Amino acid sequence: MKELITTDGVRLAYRDTGGEGVPLVMLHGWGQTQAMFRHQVEGLAPGRRVVTVDFRGHGESAKPRHGYRVARLSRDVRELVDHLRLERFDALGWSMGVSVWWSFVDQYGTGRIRRLVAVDQPAAVAAVPWMTRREQRDSGALFDVSGLLELGAALAGPEGDTVREAFVRGMFSGEPDPELLAFVAEQIRSTPAHAGVPLLFDHCAQDWRDVLPRIDVPTLVIGCEGSHVHPDAQRFVAEQIPGALLHVFPSDVANSHFPFLENPVAFDAVVERFLAEEPASPA
Repeated sequence: MKELITTDGVRLAYRDTGGEGVPLVMLHGWGQTQAMFRHQVEGLAPGRRVVTVDFRGHGESAKPRHGYRVARLSRDVRELVDHLRLERFDALGWSMGVSVWWSFVDQYGTGRIRRLVAVDQPAAVAAVPWMTRREQRDSGALFDVSGLLELGAALAGPEGDTVREAFVRGMFSGEPDPELLAFVAEQIRSTPAHAGVPLLFDHCAQDWRDVLPRIDVPTLVIGCEGSHVHPDAQRFVAEQIPGALLHVFPSDVANSHFPFLENPVAFDAVVERFLAEEPASPA
């Protein structure tokens, strides 16, 4: 594990395999850690350099009292890739990690990103009142505004641990592997309420639909039939990004928001095939 101190004084913990080939920078989701990608560091590392990081407030990174906004997390990632002198890299995000990449693109453009993999993140998480019903459905919204406020209050309250465990359980369909569920629950405990609650609110309040058509690098969108994020939301994202590819894992392959943990062999194969593709020849 290595460390980086950000420009606002926050210690970030990251891992860098230091391998050869095009670097792959992988970003985890809300309340989770870079350990989510424990299988991918091994499965995808041969032939490439893999970088993972714990966001501020998560995992082994510091838990300051400031900076819990998606825009600040994307600034942290920008500082990390600058620190590592990555002029060109592949980007993979899962859940909120996708939003961090979308924020990165919105602020800094796509000039350094060779290929983008977006795993199971809707275009907007909260259904705000000014969206039409069709827009709410297309965006993949998981909450209305009142539901989001209630969840935040519950997570910050005295029963926060119980609420958090139920929230995680809702990301699985059917009966998850007990060890896998326990692992995910353990990782989320590393994010205290003072970090997780404001970040969740900021994350869910974002609407990335205006960013998607401006993503001009080859993109793979991944969904899962068993996830709490409906696959139709991933189809919408793929339709909005010019030339994007879509892969939806059927429930007999993976059955949750965590396909990279449930079936790493299948997940890694899909990602590896996309990252290894040669660029299209000019017409």
